Amino acid sequence: MTVRTVRAALLSRLCAAMLVLFTCAYPAARAAEMPVPPQIAAKTWLLMDANSGQLLASQGADERIEPASLTKLMTAYVVFGALRDRKITLEQTVPVSERASRASGSRMFIDPKKPVIVEELVRGMIIQSGNDAGIALAEAVAGSEEAFVQLMNKEAQRLGMKGTQFTNASGLPDQKHFSTARDLATLTAALIRDFPAQYKYYSMKEFRYNNITQQNRNRLLWLDPTVDGVKTGFTDGAGYCLIASAARGPRRMLSVVLGTNSDSLRAQESQRLLNYGFQLFDSVRVYAKGTAISTLKVWKGSDSKLSVGVPADLVVSVPRGMNDKVKAEFLGKEPLVAPVAAGQRVGSIRVLLENRILGEYPVVALNEVAVAGLLGRAWDTLWLWFN
Repeated sequence: MTVRTVRAALLSRLCAAMLVLFTCAYPAARAAEMPVPPQIAAKTWLLMDANSGQLLASQGADERIEPASLTKLMTAYVVFGALRDRKITLEQTVPVSERASRASGSRMFIDPKKPVIVEELVRGMIIQSGNDAGIALAEAVAGSEEAFVQLMNKEAQRLGMKGTQFTNASGLPDQKHFSTARDLATLTAALIRDFPAQYKYYSMKEFRYNNITQQNRNRLLWLDPTVDGVKTGFTDGAGYCLIASAARGPRRMLSVVLGTNSDSLRAQESQRLLNYGFQLFDSVRVYAKGTAISTLKVWKGSDSKLSVGVPADLVVSVPRGMNDKVKAEFLGKEPLVAPVAAGQRVGSIRVLLENRILGEYPVVALNEVAVAGLLGRAWDTLWLWFN
């Protein structure tokens, strides 16, 4: 082997080694750009940007857990829907059943001999975490707790809570009653979004009923003025749990901390997660509601073009200093055939931070397009058939 051949072989090996080293080091360098989340002393936990639905940090987000009184978030969601649809009213008087009054665990102390109004039950369920109040509300809405549970599971499916199943309205332990941190975050974000007027109950610090005053068990309501909810839970199997939400300016963060060892620890770890999200991430508005982001070709329509946009301001969270690295890809539905209704979903926006997908969000029609006349439909039908 000549000296030139040896040199060439050594150079080739050196280049290959440098390429391997660069390939291994590059992802590590990129990963270092993401804020390192705190170590949380809980079984499972997550932090969500409530406006965009992004998970900013998590551990065991899809592990099956016992939800305990966090179940009452779905109880409230169904009750709020019944109030919205005028199936019940806040002023409505509800008879108290023996079953509801004898509920075990935390209670608001309702009495079968003393009818109670719906709003008192709502306060008792949310502020005092009353199991008796949750059962009484379930009976008021659906006639029985069993029928109400069917409504709970139906809403869970509609919201995409794939790892959740309910068997009761209060959160009492049952092997067939379970959820996940991700599902509970999805539910809480939906409750805040869909029922903003009723969400006020979650920030109330105490409630007095039947000459008994009980305080909200969410310690963060006293410790952090930006926290306005949401719900605590505890059983021996679930441990101490807390879903907390805070709004600072236009931003809202949502933390889910499940399975800590004490009341004080669940508050402490929730506060650490919320501070991590607000301090180390920035919000970037990708598109404003109602702004045309693209146009789509419409077939067989009275108009051949359709303006499309996002149904609400599209805001995402990114690590501080990376605002200018956000990109958006529009994925339109094709072919799009009339009629098209205003607000109809016609595609999606994929938001990326460099090469990392942050989320995919709906794109809707900003105006309607009616069906074209017979000649226009016939021409477009032929064109689609040939192409």
